[in-house]
Amino acid sequence: MTSHRMLRFLCRWSVGVASLSAATWLGAAPAVPFFDRTDLFEVPQEGYLSYRIPCIVVSRTGTVLAFTSARRAVSDWADIDLMLRRSLDGGKTWEPRRIVAQDGKATIDNPTAIVDEQTGAIHFLYQKNYAQVFYMRSDDDGATFTPLVDITAAVAGYRSQYHWDVVAPGPGHGLQMKSGRLVVPIWLSNGGKLHRPSVAGVITSDDHGKTWNPGELVPPYLICASETAAVQLEDGRVALFIRNEEPAYRHAVSYSRDGATGWTTPVLHKDLYSPISFATAVRLSGAGDGKKSRLLFVHPNNPEQKEVIRWSGMRPRNRVTVRLSTDEGMSWPVSKVLEPGRSAYADLAVGRDGMIFCLVERGDIEGNNLNTRYLSVLRFNLEWLTDGRDTLTP
Repeated sequence: MTSHRMLRFLCRWSVGVASLSAATWLGAAPAVPFFDRTDLFEVPQEGYLSYRIPCIVVSRTGTVLAFTSARRAVSDWADIDLMLRRSLDGGKTWEPRRIVAQDGKATIDNPTAIVDEQTGAIHFLYQKNYAQVFYMRSDDDGATFTPLVDITAAVAGYRSQYHWDVVAPGPGHGLQMKSGRLVVPIWLSNGGKLHRPSVAGVITSDDHGKTWNPGELVPPYLICASETAAVQLEDGRVALFIRNEEPAYRHAVSYSRDGATGWTTPVLHKDLYSPISFATAVRLSGAGDGKKSRLLFVHPNNPEQKEVIRWSGMRPRNRVTVRLSTDEGMSWPVSKVLEPGRSAYADLAVGRDGMIFCLVERGDIEGNNLNTRYLSVLRFNLEWLTDGRDTLTP
């Protein structure tokens, strides 16, 4: 090979290697930290005095659905409509508010949605007057819903374990297990409008919502176990994160091998503070998608505020915080404040691209420490949560 030909070969080789190295580097580059906020509902839009009880999911095709309880009064027993806003572009813009369920002046509440990864359906449950549970389904990402079905009979199956007169699902998103089983946490009480004492359990469906069955109750170790979130672990177990009224002010965790029966005695988690409030968990990544295990948990995290604001022992709900676990929920060493001020219930969902969505109650309303002004959706990524120390990029 002449010197000129050798020079041309080396030039082409070096350019090719440089291009390959650049492409490889660009493909592995982590995403830029990202965070934004959009207020979806605000008191007193359309005469509603409270927008509470967030529920958010991302459909199989990427549509984001944000549900809320639109209340005519600041009360769990108000005249309530269930409202929905959808985003078809990953949370950048949102369709107008619309009612998806109402029943005269009845109390309908506890919106609970599940994305069916096998069929694409959105399963949706709620309670009426804390006495009945209803189900409907959407096969077009929430554009329309099927007629209501009363599935209270599934909860009635619990009467042999516990004589209840109050029932509510969720709230927030439910769970589909790897097997396809749908799991909806519920809580039951025999204390009427006091909602206490109470116990936690689940109802499940193994036929994509056609029929529903009761599971078993979580062992009644807790004082007033109630609003609960479920997540499946890598080993197949389902973990329940349970609100309760223990004086230790911690969320409790119970486990089941099949998501329905054999729940372990709940244990208070030292890292998961609760002012007596709902909190939720969701899987961000795991072995199923070829990545390491990452769970997210969101809760009001203000343990220094110890004053009691209700006879139940409830403390102020502020500083909603998101936490990250890489050991299947045993510890939660990474945390970041999402809302530094007045903030309460929140729900989590994860988009197909790893974007994290948090629908949160936030903002002061003067003279009312039990209400919030906005229901807002926060969008952020893992890079923002970890200040760039962790990324979903391979």
